Amino acid sequence: MIRSALITVMVQAARKAGRALTRDFGEVENLQVSQKGPANFVSAADRRSEETLYRELSKARPAFGFLMEERGRVAGTDPQCVWVVDPLDGTTNFLHGIPLFAISIALLREGMPVAGVVYNPVTDETYVGERGQGAYLNNRRLRVSARRELADCVVCCGVPHRGRGDLERFRAELAAVQGAVAGIRRTGAAALDLAWVAAGRFDGFWERGLSAWDLAAGLLLVREAGGFATDLDGGDAILEKGSVVAGNEPIHRALLAALEVA
Repeated sequence: MIRSALITVMVQAARKAGRALTRDFGEVENLQVSQKGPANFVSAADRRSEETLYRELSKARPAFGFLMEERGRVAGTDPQCVWVVDPLDGTTNFLHGIPLFAISIALLREGMPVAGVVYNPVTDETYVGERGQGAYLNNRRLRVSARRELADCVVCCGVPHRGRGDLERFRAELAAVQGAVAGIRRTGAAALDLAWVAAGRFDGFWERGLSAWDLAAGLLLVREAGGFATDLDGGDAILEKGSVVAGNEPIHRALLAALEVA
């Protein structure tokens, strides 16, 4: 695994926040049967995780700014470097006791991701990448899938839900892809979806309506694992537009073509 000072700082922060999330996750099952339910508890867990990450990253790199889900944008004295942080990607999974969620940390330098960590504290899987240094899962080097035909592929996507996203457009996109692939999955945690593309578990991924903190770390992982990632218009405005298509070169190209038809 990459052992640079930067990655070490990011992994230590993610693991510290992850320990608390794991404890909180253990309480969610008990709260499922209460009348009030776990929603308020999960919101508090999300905020506690963000506070831990903010404190640890600020201590290590006090000049860097932040873009965070709860705090929003926090200016730093170094305008070129910004931490982009999701303290709990997969909140709905967490709320329902589903162990598919992650902490996502990326460092942007001049607007581009240069380092990323995605950490699932339940499985203790730590995905790390640094520009030009590759991507790793724990100590194993990652490479995207080598499949070249959509018919052989398992592809992941995000599904818009009540009150969010364009359902009609998604149905058209799903119809365009569904008949061409071996399988479609939806996990509910975009940072993990991208990490799993980097690891070759998923052959491709697409989703709209995401935020920069959902995407920045996973985007770097995919590219450092030899994959391709663009917005759904085929450009590089992923963080600005909040849309992404990812995979190896032929699968990325085939997914873009299928989605364009939709």
